[in-house]
Amino acid sequence: MSRYRTIPGFILLPPPKGKQALGPRRIAYSSLYLALAILLPIVFHQFGIAGRIFLPMHIPVLICGFTVGPAAGVLIGLIAPFLSHLITGMPPAYAVPLMTMELPLYGLVAGLAYKKMKMNIYLALILAMIVGRLTFALGLLLLGMFIELPYGPLEFFAAGGAVVTGIPGIIIQIIVIPPLVAALKRSGNIS
Repeated sequence: MSRYRTIPGFILLPPPKGKQALGPRRIAYSSLYLALAILLPIVFHQFGIAGRIFLPMHIPVLICGFTVGPAAGVLIGLIAPFLSHLITGMPPAYAVPLMTMELPLYGLVAGLAYKKMKMNIYLALILAMIVGRLTFALGLLLLGMFIELPYGPLEFFAAGGAVVTGIPGIIIQIIVIPPLVAALKRSGNIS
């Protein structure tokens, strides 16, 4: 078998050793998760369900990290809050930089822990949630030094913002994400 894959008129070189190819399937899945990260919050808000409680933008970013990989998870986590704010006005302007810090780490930690470190999906998911929430609090601390925020990191944790406010979203993530990733893996759509 040739080390080069060909398409009529094109020669596709193999990816460098140790690197994954950025193929059409990975681009398509990443695009799907980006679209879902924008559409899910719209659906939740249409039914009067607060995004801060159910964390709908987090779900596609986490799934992207688990299924496509850490780099795609980071990319979708970076783009989704900003693009969603431009299109829909959600999340609020003050939350965009905070979520732009938090969501990429969800995708990164989920992808690294699950795909690279071969960690159990539930442990990888919980680790990603912890790292993401701590990053959100750190972002509150840093951003709060420069602008007036509705709440600071102390209020965020004192009011249970890291866990209590998002408990319904955390439960949804723990119930939905692992079986969905397992089903995608069984279907052969992810490695």
